[in-house]
Amino acid sequence: MTVRQLSLPELVGSCVRLGVPGVGLWREPVRSYGVEATAKLVRDAGLTVTTLCRGGFLTATSPGERATALADNRRAIEEAAALGTDTLVLVSGGLPSGSKDLLAARERIADALAELGPYAGEHGVRLAIEPLHPMYASDRCVVSTLAQALDLAERFPAHQVGVTVDTYHLWWDDRAPEQIARAGAGGRIHTFQLADWTTPLPEGVLNGRGQIGDGAIDMREWKGYVESAGYTGPIEVELFNEGLWARDGRAVLAETAERFVAHVIR
Repeated sequence: MTVRQLSLPELVGSCVRLGVPGVGLWREPVRSYGVEATAKLVRDAGLTVTTLCRGGFLTATSPGERATALADNRRAIEEAAALGTDTLVLVSGGLPSGSKDLLAARERIADALAELGPYAGEHGVRLAIEPLHPMYASDRCVVSTLAQALDLAERFPAHQVGVTVDTYHLWWDDRAPEQIARAGAGGRIHTFQLADWTTPLPEGVLNGRGQIGDGAIDMREWKGYVESAGYTGPIEVELFNEGLWARDGRAVLAETAERFVAHVIR
C-alpha cells in the first residue's frame, strides 16, 4: 500500500532492484492479478510475502453479516497460505450501526477467532490482531491498544493468534513497551510495521501516515522494543499517504528504503 500506484510486477521489480527481500501484500491487488499468479511472480523474483492484509471486520451482530465475514476470512486464510506467508493481519472492525457497546463488540471478535484460529492453524497461517489508534474505534477497529489485542489473542494458541505491532497506532501508549514484552514472552508478535506520525492529520485521518523520519516517532527505539522482546521477523513499512501515492512509485519506494536505513538501521 505504500506504493499502491505500482502494479504488482512493477512493485516486485523495484524491490529486486533495491534489494528489498520481502513485501507485505494487500488482498485487493492480489485478487485482481490472481492469487496463484501473484505467488509465482513473487517466488520467481526470489522475494517472500511477509504478510497478507487484511482479514477481520468481525463485529457485526446480524447472523447473515457474521456468516459473510467468517467466509471472507476463511478465503483470506487460504489466500495467505497460497502466497506462502504465515501471517494474515486482522483489522477487527468498528461498532455496528447504532451500537455503543465496545465490550460486546470485542467479545464478538473472540467468538469469531474461536472459529477462525483453528482454521488458520490447519493452513499454517497465524492471525495477527492489529490494534488501531483510538480515533478508529467507532468505525474501523474496536481494539485500540496492544493490551486489548493480547487479551483477545491469549485465549488461543500462539501459533493461531497473535498481534501486529504498528508504530503509527501504538506510539502514544506509555504501556506499549511492557505489552510488547508481554507479547514477545508469549511468542505472539507476528509482524512489526512502521509509519510515522505527522500533524496536522489530513481530513479523514485514514491516509495520514507519515514517511519514516518526518514525524514524532523514534523508530530505532521501537525496533529496540521488539528486538528485546525476541522478535526477529521482517519489518514492514506501511504508509497510507495521498501525497506519496501522487508521486512516482519507484521513487517513493527508493526513498522509503533510504529512510529505513537512516532512521531504523543506523
